[in-house]
Amino acid sequence: MNILAWIVLGLLAGVIAKAIFPGYQSGGFLGTTILGIIGAFVGGSLYTFLTTGALALTAPGLSIGGVFIAVLGAIVALWIYYAIGRRSAI
Repeated sequence: MNILAWIVLGLLAGVIAKAIFPGYQSGGFLGTTILGIIGAFVGGSLYTFLTTGALALTAPGLSIGGVFIAVLGAIVALWIYYAIGRRSAI
């Protein structure tokens, strides 16, 4: 998948994840895109691990299933980000 498709998938996944995940999220356009791209890699890697048993850094394709996996990964990445941020604030 080329870099432009990763950016589009990342933006889409980041926006959907921020809409689903409760709480205040800042970051703007760039933060949302980066969160979505990280989420796509997290989701794609977890999906690859669950289906094949091999741990590999992969990203899903630009499809309905790929967007779903990327959104799930972005929600996980957002949750981890806030868990680390909350812990360091204490």
